[in-house]
Amino acid sequence: MRRRSIVAPDWWDYTTLDDELTRDAARLTVRDVQELARPGFEIRMFDTLEEFYLAEALEYVDVWRSSTADAPAGICGPIGPTEQLPLVARIINDLELDVRDGHFWAMDEWVENDREVPRTHPLSFARADLELCFDRISPDLRMPDSHLHFPTVESIEAYCDLFDTVRCRIMQGGQGEVKHWAFNDPLRREYPYEDDPPPPSVYRELGTRVTDLHPMTLIQNARTSGGGVVSAVPIRAITVGPVETWKAECVSIWQAGMHDNPFGMRLTAFMISKGIADSAAPMSLLADHPMVRFNYYRPGLGSCDAEMH
Repeated sequence: MRRRSIVAPDWWDYTTLDDELTRDAARLTVRDVQELARPGFEIRMFDTLEEFYLAEALEYVDVWRSSTADAPAGICGPIGPTEQLPLVARIINDLELDVRDGHFWAMDEWVENDREVPRTHPLSFARADLELCFDRISPDLRMPDSHLHFPTVESIEAYCDLFDTVRCRIMQGGQGEVKHWAFNDPLRREYPYEDDPPPPSVYRELGTRVTDLHPMTLIQNARTSGGGVVSAVPIRAITVGPVETWKAECVSIWQAGMHDNPFGMRLTAFMISKGIADSAAPMSLLADHPMVRFNYYRPGLGSCDAEMH
């Protein structure tokens, strides 16, 4: 039986992993991290935040420029990070790029009272996407609203079906402190997985769904978006799942050091590089995806050395 989490005993998470694995990850230098690249796992480093977020924004532009009415293509995008979103609109407007044939899937949304939160909610992801990006694009260049696919509780099936009819060239995201992409958090420690976390093959069967959020995810989102008020963060969300993730041609993860810490950013890269897939650290399941790209702000990788302040 695996040990219990030291932060949330009723859940699985990376604190239940083997000590030797976590020590090996913590010892990695920045150069070591870059050398974890292998076929199907690309690692890119950026030395300035300006270059980092510009490169992230250009993924949107590249995908949308490749889309045509006869061969539609899109990107599935995150709310963490968000700094790239205004840059997407600026590039399109200043270069007068016609992206009307492009598609966009929003990764996730908060759920309260068994419904996705309204766009008036202060933490609404849909509102952030619109205000930071789509509402800033010139109307004669922007795709129609019908090409913007926001997950809702009642439209899960239609949302998922689009991954079979529209080419998802990139699923873009960040990495949370619980080692998730989107809200693919570790699961609760309950039957039939009280003693060991679900096998990767079982976790990968999860599609877009409404899910409970790990306590670490609530704390992280309170820190990054809610001024630290954990009680104001919804405890459930609707999220794109591994099923749809494996329909994306590339999974592109962007880590500036804002949403996860130096250890976490090393751990999942190490696990993916070595083919160690464990649903207690869901991002590690991408070890089995055919094309994964980790993008780092080099100074953000920091160090795992102990230092008192």
